[in-house]
Amino acid sequence: MLMKSRLALVLSALLLSAAPLSAAAQDASSWRTVPAERLLVVDTSKGRVLVELFPDVAPTHVERVTTLAEQGFYDGHTFHRVIDGFMAQTGDPQGTGGGGSELADISAELNFRRGRDSGFVLVEGSGPGLRGVMRGLSIVTQPDSQMMVTADFKVGAQGVFCPGVVGMARAGSLDSANSQFFFMTGREDALNGIYTPFGRVVDGLDVVKTLKSGPEADNGRVGADPDTLVRVRLATALPEGERPTVQVLRDESPQASELVAEARAARGANFNICDVQLPSRVQ
Repeated sequence: MLMKSRLALVLSALLLSAAPLSAAAQDASSWRTVPAERLLVVDTSKGRVLVELFPDVAPTHVERVTTLAEQGFYDGHTFHRVIDGFMAQTGDPQGTGGGGSELADISAELNFRRGRDSGFVLVEGSGPGLRGVMRGLSIVTQPDSQMMVTADFKVGAQGVFCPGVVGMARAGSLDSANSQFFFMTGREDALNGIYTPFGRVVDGLDVVKTLKSGPEADNGRVGADPDTLVRVRLATALPEGERPTVQVLRDESPQASELVAEARAARGANFNICDVQLPSRVQ
């Protein structure tokens, strides 16, 4: 992982899940349900974090994390590296940042192919570098018009490291990811295109922000009494009565458009794609 550069983080309160929504936003058609097979339930010593996984963005990374979760590999691991306003890293059985699983390392998945059925909604930009959201995940992508000249009728896209994004940690090599991953609590453009994002926190980012942090001078190494992962499982692995149901405001809903417009007006020239944090609700 890179050390955190000091970037200002200003998010519109209107885009946070704590913000009240209008009655119209409660309409069922404005919300989508995260499939249980793509919902990672992360119980920590500070509370529960729910992550929507994106196998169409990083299939190998999603498969690795879900495989290890099914094995109970992550249970008891520490958050060994936490930097306030940046990220919280875990998944190392050694608790030092140098460990991994017995499985082979996996290659980076920095880019993916996006089709018309991906659900992409444009938020900002023009030309080849359009920025928008795809099921709540902030991405930069080529325009749909280029799909007509590609063999697979898709275009290139890349996830953006905004607050709530879950990425895979690695060593110096791009192809050295194994078991460690991190939750973003701030925006960090320096990670874009060199680390693999594979999920997004849809509930519990406030929990992540309460994890014990380490000094930035020591690159966030927590040291004594770190917080821990208690249990990490796919929702499908939990008894039906314990399985959470998460709904996320649809990217294309009128309410989402209103929230983006309000954030754009509030932030002015400083508006960027990371200001878009669509709300969710848990049942």
